[in-house]
Amino acid sequence: MTGATGGIGSAIARRLATDGFAVVVGYHAAAERAQELLADLPGSGHRTARISVLEPASLEEFAASLSAGSGALDVLVNCAGITRAVPHDDLDGLDDELVDEIFATNWRGPFATIRALRPLLDAAEAGVVVNISSVSGITGQGSNVAYCASKAALDSMTRSLGRALAPSIRVVSVSPGWVLGKYAERMPPEVLDTQRDATPLGRLATADDVAAAVSAVVGDLPFTTGSIVAVDGGRPLGTT
Repeated sequence: MTGATGGIGSAIARRLATDGFAVVVGYHAAAERAQELLADLPGSGHRTARISVLEPASLEEFAASLSAGSGALDVLVNCAGITRAVPHDDLDGLDDELVDEIFATNWRGPFATIRALRPLLDAAEAGVVVNISSVSGITGQGSNVAYCASKAALDSMTRSLGRALAPSIRVVSVSPGWVLGKYAERMPPEVLDTQRDATPLGRLATADDVAAAVSAVVGDLPFTTGSIVAVDGGRPLGTT
């Protein structure tokens, strides 16, 4: 999986390891955190790998290493992503460089990763791709306009590839709302209170909620593809 060292990524890695998968802890720069996570995973057969979704050579090298090993990939979790808070009405604050960086990481990166690893997913005969998206792709409310658009594009890709790669590969988006973690910790308490009060289930998501959804998609929903699985407590139904 890509982006395994973040809060959501590490929870997903632990959950999949608990489910019995041999997990590749993919990281871009956080090698030390990747090693710490590796040591914390239950089971055996896990390893770390530097996977830069923006570097074709990195993806090719990772694909070659898998080919030389098991020769197949059961599950790909695309969890690498970036954002930065920019008010939606601050059009000048959302400069071209940030827009390009967000789309390159949040959309092109997952696409390039799927493209590089498709033969290995095909070899698994029932491969699954899980794209970690966001409810902001539906609501248009999030850290900035480009981030929301990138997640909408990711969901569109999920639908397209769910059709194009069937029946040998399933593709599903897991779409969280606000998740309690490092990004949320940087927000003023009143912002989190507003989001919590507007969520019908009365709380914000945890990283473990997202990991449970990924586990369900992989193991319990074998007839689901091209779908967006929400983990948002009904947030789009709220009034705020």
